[in-house]
Amino acid sequence: MSSKLIDHSVPLIRAVVVHPDGRGENARHAAERLEEAVGLARALDLDVRAEEIVRLRKTTPATLFGAGKVDELAALIRAAEAEAVVVDDTLTPVQQRNLEKAWDAKVIDRTGLILEIFGRRARTKEGRLQVELARLDYERSRLVRTWTHLERQRGGTGSTGGPGETQIEIDRRLIADRIVRLKNELEEVRRTRGLHRKARAKVPYPTVALVGYTNAGKSTLFNRLTGAEVLAKDLLFATLDTTVRTIRLPQGRPAIVADTVGFISDLPHELVESFRATLEEVGEADLILHVRDIASPDSAAQAKDVEEVMAQIPTPEGKERRILEVWNKVDLLDPEAREIVEGEAARRGRSTPDAVVVSAWTGEGIEDLRHAITRRIDDDPEIGLVLHPAEGEALAWLYANGRVTSRQHEETGDVRVGVRLSAQALGRLERLYPDILNRD
Repeated sequence: MSSKLIDHSVPLIRAVVVHPDGRGENARHAAERLEEAVGLARALDLDVRAEEIVRLRKTTPATLFGAGKVDELAALIRAAEAEAVVVDDTLTPVQQRNLEKAWDAKVIDRTGLILEIFGRRARTKEGRLQVELARLDYERSRLVRTWTHLERQRGGTGSTGGPGETQIEIDRRLIADRIVRLKNELEEVRRTRGLHRKARAKVPYPTVALVGYTNAGKSTLFNRLTGAEVLAKDLLFATLDTTVRTIRLPQGRPAIVADTVGFISDLPHELVESFRATLEEVGEADLILHVRDIASPDSAAQAKDVEEVMAQIPTPEGKERRILEVWNKVDLLDPEAREIVEGEAARRGRSTPDAVVVSAWTGEGIEDLRHAITRRIDDDPEIGLVLHPAEGEALAWLYANGRVTSRQHEETGDVRVGVRLSAQALGRLERLYPDILNRD
């Protein structure tokens, strides 16, 4: 068992972070998992005084760790004067309570830690609803807190327990009632999102969703592509609430881009379920940009974690899931590593791009990415049209609703254009400007 004491003077809640290694991880992977757990703890403004990797030969039902390890960790916790202990694994309610007694400190497991971070980061009403639902689902089997704040949300009649009802029964019922109300509210959110998607579908713009491991640089890339000012920090789960913007691709075609919540290994199932309304944006997208921190030594493992979460997101029947990997943070690589990465990306997609190397921070590769997005979503049929000089409004409509691939001015003043239009856009063109389509 190896540990490292950390000297901090910031007056925050003092904490120890423990990563139980029960999977036989190699030393590098275990260290990376511990580093991520420390990052999560600091994202919650905990003052991490010590961090520890504990090798587990077998798990103990009552405390996860064996009795000797529990005592050894208790000594470390006392030495660090820690008030909280983060265990980078999923604990049962019994394990959590027993460890709190043994260590005389608040114990929070990986799921609880991520839920707390999400609770702080959520800004919109939808985000707060989703986080509260996930938190209640997690807490109802634990009841490690007294849920007195829920009592203020009860109705005035029929909600007070009888004399034989224990406090824990009241708490459970309060939580169950609140979960039902939250699910109803989120169902309304899901319905509203569906209406928004239908409205966007009437305007034939392709949709692009950004996904990736937390802190991979999605929001920085989103800002670079759209010119928006979404919060982009070197911070785990900086973005929770989906942001949607319209961009112009090469040759003028509009597209809708959505920035989404970051994924992480062992993402709590409560969050996957609660964020289903948000994640539906990913399933409905015409193209998914999987943003990877290619400079991270754990990039491949992070990509696998993202793919596992995406596998839980349904795709509408008959819709092909298209994914373009964006290998971000190339500016952090040394010249030799960068050459290897760029060569691999080039081999993976010569005609149809499969991976694009970029730096969202410096802007390197962004134009290549824009062209790659265009090629991946540009499967609409191309037609040739001739417009008279007075039909400038129709020409502007073509630029706004399709992709003009060629434009040639004739001596007569006519404009000959090649344009790609979706089936929806072609139908609208036929209704709005029928003469143009019937013209030789």
